[in-house]
Amino acid sequence: MANKPWFLIVGLFGVIAAQAHEPITTKLTWTQEISRIVYKRCASCHHDGGSSFTLVNYDDARPWAKAMREEVLERRMPPWGAVEGIGSFRNDPSLTALEIEMIVSWVEGGAPEGDPVYLPPKPAFDPVEKDARAAMDVSPCLVVRSTTPLTLREPISAVALQPRDLATGASMEVTAYLPDGSVEHLIWLRNYREEWTRTFRFREPIRLPAGTRIVVESTVPAAAAISVTR
Repeated sequence: MANKPWFLIVGLFGVIAAQAHEPITTKLTWTQEISRIVYKRCASCHHDGGSSFTLVNYDDARPWAKAMREEVLERRMPPWGAVEGIGSFRNDPSLTALEIEMIVSWVEGGAPEGDPVYLPPKPAFDPVEKDARAAMDVSPCLVVRSTTPLTLREPISAVALQPRDLATGASMEVTAYLPDGSVEHLIWLRNYREEWTRTFRFREPIRLPAGTRIVVESTVPAAAAISVTR
């Protein structure tokens, strides 16, 4: 009986230790599923030397798991800016509905790491390549201002669009009114944020015939630079 208090103390510590770890209730793991999503959608900013804290390794990402869940559910991450359904862009990093569901299930299931043998190669980040992409963003373009609609004198193919002078919190819509009466909604940026500063590249070139009227509507004076080919 003299040893009974000791066993009670040991048992109490065992209960506390067990409660310190969230139960694992999901088969989704960091190494097999979640890392691949993060590497594809998030790591371009969230890496050592990037514009935000790193999420490349499990030990880095695990403390942020619940925050990741909230951010993806609210569609605040990855930051993009273009309203869904208006325009189609090939550099859109937005998560699919399935990817959001997987992240949420992983977090709510205890955010397990999994077997490291399944971990994919970490993405590479090449500053030279990034600079080369930035150089492409200054290619010849049409600049359409919110104060002055532009009517095309010859046909073009719009390949990308970049907002200019758009203040934080402002909104912008760029619309092309074709001579046949049809309307092409190019982009809608709502409640603009500085991290959305980028070139939005159309998934496919948008052919606009001569006579098309391009209108920029924004809550503040601003402009849209449209990269084109003829």
